[in-house]
Amino acid sequence: MSTAAPTNTRTAVEELLRRIGKGDPERIAELYAEQGDWKFNWPQAEHGRSATPWIRHRSTRADAAAHYRELAEYHVPECVATEVERILIDGSDAIVLGEIRQTARPTGRAYHARFALHLTVEDGLVTRHHVYEDSLAVAQAFEADNR
Repeated sequence: MSTAAPTNTRTAVEELLRRIGKGDPERIAELYAEQGDWKFNWPQAEHGRSATPWIRHRSTRADAAAHYRELAEYHVPECVATEVERILIDGSDAIVLGEIRQTARPTGRAYHARFALHLTVEDGLVTRHHVYEDSLAVAQAFEADNR
């Protein structure tokens, strides 16, 4: 069942966040354009990126669904919380500010990470998804030997 795309930036972002909270990757991906621009502020060669495979650049709606499936696979679902503190809208751009609280499934380590998410919405679909987060906190939670 597909729902029509929201008509304005705030509505689209709020619907995206609602669907992310429900955790259905296919329903989340419906809100992304067929082609888009995904970026993460992750150090390219540091902190064992193989332990965090969901953190990589993406470009398609199918990639969006895969991102949310991988994110769920590597975290303990009962130990996930996100606090959205603010949503700022400027035309087709939105900035979502908040904090994620997760537990790494492979190590059992909990972490908190502040984030800023820059989204661009065109014709009701997300065309830009840039994440700026505390990558060190995430990396340390997934490191095999947490020093």
